[in-house]
Amino acid sequence: MDTTRQGAAVNARGIGVEGPRGWAFRGVDITAEPGALIAIQGPSGSGRTCLLLALTGRMRITEGHATVAGLPLPKRMGTVRGRTALAHVPGVADLEPALTVAEHLHEQALLGPRLQGSPAGALPWGRRHKEATRARIDAALAAARLDPDTLPKGLGTCVRDLERLEALRLSIALAVMHRPRLLAVDDVDLKLSPEERALAWQSLRDVALEGTTVVAAGSDAPADALIVSTAPATTTPDTHKEEAAHAFAETGRA
Repeated sequence: MDTTRQGAAVNARGIGVEGPRGWAFRGVDITAEPGALIAIQGPSGSGRTCLLLALTGRMRITEGHATVAGLPLPKRMGTVRGRTALAHVPGVADLEPALTVAEHLHEQALLGPRLQGSPAGALPWGRRHKEATRARIDAALAAARLDPDTLPKGLGTCVRDLERLEALRLSIALAVMHRPRLLAVDDVDLKLSPEERALAWQSLRDVALEGTTVVAAGSDAPADALIVSTAPATTTPDTHKEEAAHAFAETGRA
């Protein structure tokens, strides 16, 4: 990955999101420099997913003030969406169980901006495009610490056959492929053992060290992470997930 790219600074004061059934979260303050690792912690149903969506421009904040990469929210939500990415958000950014790792990666590569700057500039365009795509995929796999040689069938492994940590890493690889300034990851600790959880956080720390700001929801964050707590929930966990998915559908995947 490009270690010179700039992450997004995050500044928030008293932000909150109120839905039809009450507050998803409120009163959250964040001050983080580019390349920070931010850990969102709170009980299930406390609005962690909604906070991730709000910071990536996919859910409108209804109180307080925030900027991401210097862009004010909610005024510049569309621009913030274009400079951020989501990974591992249940019901919002899911993997397709029937597709292989390779199919996910190639599909994501096609969704991104036109490939440019291939080192093999003297080659025909078709070959340049293919090699640039491969380089982009390799860089994303390396950033997420997902080694195809450790998978049952390499890149031909179906998502349904991945271990949970491997699926998380694939989701991260897809999210960082187009070099967002901020990566948001949900449920880092979902059904992982303590050892796997530590490895997951290490992967996210590595992404942050390479320049991308990372904001992730989960427990047992490393000591050097910036800890942000969500306010006590006033609605049920299922309500938050439903509202998060609805908000994401409203704003789109851009």
